Amino acid sequence: MNYETRIEAENAGHGAGDGDMDAPAAGNRRKLWIVLAVIVVGAIVAAFMLTGGEDEVAFGASEGNTLPRVTVAVPGSGTLQGSVNATGTLAARREIPVGVVGEGGRVVSVTVEAGDWVRAGQVLAVIDRSVQNQQASAQAAQIDVAQADADLAQANLDRALQLVERGFISQADIDRLTATRDAAVARVQVARAQLAERRARNAQLSVVAPAAGLVLERSVEAGQVVGPGSGALFTIARGGEMELLARVGETELGQIAVGASGIVTPVGTDQQFTCQIWQKSPVIDEQSRQGTARCALSYDPALRPGGFASVELISDTQVATRLPESAVLSDDRGSYVYIVDSDNKVARRAVELGTISDEGIVIADGLTGRERVVLRAGGFLTEGEEVRPVTDSEG
Repeated sequence: MNYETRIEAENAGHGAGDGDMDAPAAGNRRKLWIVLAVIVVGAIVAAFMLTGGEDEVAFGASEGNTLPRVTVAVPGSGTLQGSVNATGTLAARREIPVGVVGEGGRVVSVTVEAGDWVRAGQVLAVIDRSVQNQQASAQAAQIDVAQADADLAQANLDRALQLVERGFISQADIDRLTATRDAAVARVQVARAQLAERRARNAQLSVVAPAAGLVLERSVEAGQVVGPGSGALFTIARGGEMELLARVGETELGQIAVGASGIVTPVGTDQQFTCQIWQKSPVIDEQSRQGTARCALSYDPALRPGGFASVELISDTQVATRLPESAVLSDDRGSYVYIVDSDNKVARRAVELGTISDEGIVIADGLTGRERVVLRAGGFLTEGEEVRPVTDSEG
């Protein structure tokens, strides 16, 4: 091999080695481009999934606009039937305590139990009257004695009147005998009055119901010694009528009229009863700023005095605005809503809340109904912030 032949062989060897080095580099570049393409496609798909398919974005930046988008509505105003929700205690509308009227003594028998219905004048308990009966017998005997004296005095007077015409008896004697007769007749009347008094006292030894109604409590047993200072032995709900003593706020109490109706739901049951307000408390509690609305109820076994119940009372109609609960916010300064002014800036508006129902919250004061009120996402806004308002129809 000469020099030229060796040079050509070396050049040929170098050319083959360069080709082998360029092949791996080209493969790496292709893999890199594939990875980048996959990342871009994945980002596009993720963006579509996050933004696509949503009909409404209540709050956030919109495409081509950096201002947050909020949903607003002009609620307007109308005549609303007011209602007041309250709680209270069930009680007898007319509760009658029944105790000992007469002298008292040992209870012989008790004829009723709590929960029984009684009529007016019915005997509830009987007190021993053996001593009093003997006293009545003595009084009856005194009437017979006094009547005998009166008869004798009348006979003496009659005989004297026959002798006075003959001159044997003076007029003075006639007057004396007449007075004796009159005194004897008076003693008869006194004895009869004393007997009637004794019998009346004996009748009071029976504890009777002063009116028809439902016995709520019984606090006496046979053998017990009772007297005028023993307190109430029975408690009766006259006619079985019940009522709810509803505790109502000072403002709401003025909105409720006597005669207004309501729906009462006792705690622990889903039963509902219709009531009617028959009296409003003339006094407001200084601590709670509440008064009592007394709601009359007809008797029902589910209405137990002392139980707790809620009531929805119908109040006066009012012209006001109603908003969903999501639009009303509150803090230590009170209740408020956010409105969007003519410059599309958020402004805080203090409001006074009225009744709350399933339809929403009545705004008693603070809005005219012509404002653009932020319905949702108010907690993410700050006063003075510029927004892009949209309505529900705009999505």
